[in-house]
Order: sequence, then C-alpha cells, then structure tokens
Amino acid sequence: MNISRRGSFINLCLRTGRDGGVDDTPVAKGATVMFTKLVTEAFFKNFNKAPKKLARETVVPEPSYNIPLVLAGLTGLSAFEGNLALAGLTGILGAFLAIQASRVKFIFRDDELEVALGETEKETENAFVGGANVWKYDTFTNWEFWWPGFPVLVYFKETQTKPEGQIHFFPIIFNSKQLYSLMVERCGASQNSGPEQQ
Repeated sequence: MNISRRGSFINLCLRTGRDGGVDDTPVAKGATVMFTKLVTEAFFKNFNKAPKKLARETVVPEPSYNIPLVLAGLTGLSAFEGNLALAGLTGILGAFLAIQASRVKFIFRDDELEVALGETEKETENAFVGGANVWKYDTFTNWEFWWPGFPVLVYFKETQTKPEGQIHFFPIIFNSKQLYSLMVERCGASQNSGPEQQ
C-alpha cells in the first residue's frame, strides 16, 4: 500500500460518522488532514534522515612527571660530580617542566585538539604565530613521538594556522600511552615512529 492510499484509508476511517456515513463538514475534513499529516510525519520522518554521527567524548590525558624526575636525577648527579653549571641548568628545566605538567592540558574534543592552561582550562593564544591553540584533527598532516622508548617530545604539523603547514613541538608532560592512543584515534597513525603497539 503506497503512502497516498494509506492517507486515503486514514481519511475514510476518521471521517466515518457513528451512523456509518461520511462526515463531510469542514471541521471533520480539517481534523482528518491534520491527524493524517501528524501520523505520517511521526512514522516516516526517521526513514529519510541520515544517521547522526556520535560525538566522541572529551579526554584530557593525565599529567606525567617522568621528564622532570629524570632531570632532577641528572641535577643530583651533576651536583655530586661538581658540575654546578649543568646541575643548575637541568634543575631549572626540571622545575619548569614539573610546573608546566600541572598547568598545561591537552584537551582532545570530538573534532579538535586544544592546548589550555590551568584547572579552568583557560583558552590560550599561541605566542609564536598568534591565534588560539586549537586545531582541527583533519588539518593534521603528520605527528610524531620522539623517542618511542622514552617519549620526550610530541611533534605535529597542521595546515589550519598556515596553508603550507605549521610545526608544533611540545614536551611530553602527559601520560605518554594515553597521549599516543588519543593521537592515533583522533589524528590517524603516525607516519614514521611511535611506541610499539601490543
């Protein structure tokens, strides 16, 4: 039975009076048309719609203090050996990265990566190229972890900031396994390197 026949059948059923005759008053016809339209739309509207894309949850990798701890160890060894210049340099860098690990957040949203500061996840502006630190995943052309065994830096190149591509480097002050799996899931596989997948 096609839709027009269904509509006619419903019209006939709704406009049939108690005595079996057809009620042709304008009110009956209007009510029948309105009812038919509502029933048809309610039943058939979902067949023509494309399925909704499910939004991925927002994920923020946990902070990691691995690099600051290694730098603290190097500071202690350098100081013990009497190399105070190296001890001072690694100590300052380790302290800076420890503070940044507690402040900087990589926020993986459904379709974009944002780098934010603090507990309130305040949006930041890129100090080198200007603009917000927010990039769509589909603009990433490549990303890498250096070095896969003990990841220290994450690099990515995107075309949202500049059409020819903009390179970004961040120290890995986040849980590297979480960060790697999120980068693979949201940005695609790395071209050249990465931790071994098990």
